[in-house]
Amino acid sequence: MKLVTILGSTGSIGRSALEVISKRRDRFKVVGLTAGSNITLFEEQIKIFEPEMAAVADEATALELRKRLNIKVLSGNEGIAEVASYNRSDFVLSAIVGFAGLLPTLSAVRAGKTVGLANKESLVVAGDIVMGDAAKYGSKIIPVDSEHSAIFQCIEGRGRNSIKRIVLTASGGPFFGSTRGELGKVTLEDALKHPNWDMGRKITIDSATLMNKGLEVIEAHHLFGFSQDDIDVLIHPQSIVHSMIEFKDRSYLAQLSVPDMKGPIAYALSYPERLEDPMPVLDLSRIEKLTFRKPDTECFPCLLYAYEAAKEGGTMPAVLNAANEVAVDAFLQKRIGFNDIPVIIKDTMNSHRKEVGTTRPHPGGLAEESNRAVREIDVVIEADRWAREKAKAILMEIGDKR
Repeated sequence: MKLVTILGSTGSIGRSALEVISKRRDRFKVVGLTAGSNITLFEEQIKIFEPEMAAVADEATALELRKRLNIKVLSGNEGIAEVASYNRSDFVLSAIVGFAGLLPTLSAVRAGKTVGLANKESLVVAGDIVMGDAAKYGSKIIPVDSEHSAIFQCIEGRGRNSIKRIVLTASGGPFFGSTRGELGKVTLEDALKHPNWDMGRKITIDSATLMNKGLEVIEAHHLFGFSQDDIDVLIHPQSIVHSMIEFKDRSYLAQLSVPDMKGPIAYALSYPERLEDPMPVLDLSRIEKLTFRKPDTECFPCLLYAYEAAKEGGTMPAVLNAANEVAVDAFLQKRIGFNDIPVIIKDTMNSHRKEVGTTRPHPGGLAEESNRAVREIDVVIEADRWAREKAKAILMEIGDKR
């Protein structure tokens, strides 16, 4: 029996994981759950799966849950971190969306847990720290993103020297083939209609801008040790080939399945075994074609910005991620247009470059850490704080011009 903790159980990944677990109660037992604001669903999950401890972001909410449930309910960052490092847990699924998932992921890693990583931002903003701590504390990280799960499965047991490059596939989102002018007319409702995947709102917008793929390039760099120059992206509208590797002899190995996150979730949960039928069958006889195209980085520049951040390293990926989170949140609130998202990100990155270039380096500060591996988590947190403030100021300027 594998004892499981799920960080972010009310999100799309968390819900899918609980669906997988509900069908295999003989294999898995939930011992810890955390959630953000969807307390009605969270209370229902606690009643069904009966974890030993839980945590929410808000203390008032935790107090209310303690009155209604016979369970230890913690709150705040410390409470979520305590659940993440719970000593009885064998496997921690890190599925909190965004920068908020970093510290809980680190807590699980530093507790030596096997971590199913669905929170790509942890590696984007602090990949050197997370992977370094995983090696130090004996934590195994199993990727849950469909693309990284595919690469993980293709690489498993093969020599690194035999592989020439990684190819991450992207559906292209709902606006594949659109012009810049057409993107200027995009509504929030349009952007939330992903053609293949059922994902949370933030990730759905990231998919539409191609920022999600950019973040995945940085994540793949840290997970698999490939330079960003050896990680390519192809648009694959059918979302059947989830990613592939190219060997030195120019042959390819790919992982295929229907677009359903229960597949990679189940693989991470059961690794190195495989569960039977966690997702629908892929009927190859009904697939008419599989197509691949290069991404249009003129209309979707967020992918280029992610490559730039990866190349610069240091705190720039944290700045990229923070600016993107601010911009996407503003778009979800209908405060800006779709084409404003990359503008906010680019301007924030450029401001960071100027500030770093004119600031005297100081121990642990942004200027000192900007162009080399970041080793201290406080530096990442400060870069995130700075970038959010700058992105919000740029957002206000855009609003004033409207």
